[in-house]
Formats: sequence, C-alpha cells, structure tokens
Amino acid sequence: MPNSPTDIDRYDAAILRALSEDGRMSVTELSRRIGLTKTPTQARVKRLEETGVIAGYRAVLNPVRMGLAHIAYVEVRLSDTREAALQAFNKAVRAVPEIEECHMMAASFDYLMKVRTGDIADYRRVLGERISTLPHVAATSTYVAMEAVKETGL
Repeated sequence: MPNSPTDIDRYDAAILRALSEDGRMSVTELSRRIGLTKTPTQARVKRLEETGVIAGYRAVLNPVRMGLAHIAYVEVRLSDTREAALQAFNKAVRAVPEIEECHMMAASFDYLMKVRTGDIADYRRVLGERISTLPHVAATSTYVAMEAVKETGL
C-alpha cells in the first residue's frame, strides 16, 4: 500500500540518500556506494519505487538562473472553511504555477504558501490577480524572503 509506512533498513536508507543526491546514478555506482552487489541493489530500488518510498525522479531546476529569484511566503485566511470551500481553494491553488508550495495550517490562519516570481512587481501582480481571487480568500499577509539559507530542493 503506497501510503503505509515501509520498513527501511540501513541499505535502503543508503540507497535513498545516494539517489536523493544524484537520481541519475547508475545501479553499478549505487551498489558500489552502498556495499551490495548489483542484483540486490536493483531489487531494493524497484521495491522502494513500487511501495512509493521513491515517488519519482525529476530534474532539479535552479530558479535563480531561470529569473525567479523572488520568494514570498503568504499567510491566507479563508472566509469559509467548510469542506467544499477547502476543496475549491485547494483545486484553484494547484492551477497557479507561481505557488510552489501550499500547506493547510493549524494556526491563526488557514494556509501558508511559498510563491516564487521574478521580482516584487511580478509578485504584486500574482497576489492581486491570482492569489487574492482564489475561492474564499478573505485576507493575506506577505513575508518576503531576503536570502535562502537552506533549500533542500536545490
């Protein structure tokens, strides 16, 4: 079952560490790094994929090199938090490409978003035209990031 916990031993943990650093690593190199032969390494990777521990592989893009250096965190308070309203908001958020992350919070606000744009003017446009018009948005508060100290996605 993909959502149930999977037992992970030290070899699995080593595989996950190595692949999170370099998802294009060959099975030969991976097996050398973790200290197992190729066949059991390959079987472990396949099991980790099938159980959903490894959810996929992707290219990690550098947003700054793509002209997307501005990061804002946005607190969102909704006017309605019944299930239908939450579902409508969630669906609409998924359609806004500038919203990198959106988390429902147990806080004095309902959602926290990470929004990435080219600059403050772009952010202002996204806030006014996209975020503020999402279903049931009552209020927002913006916090602008000055420097990324740690980002595990890069």
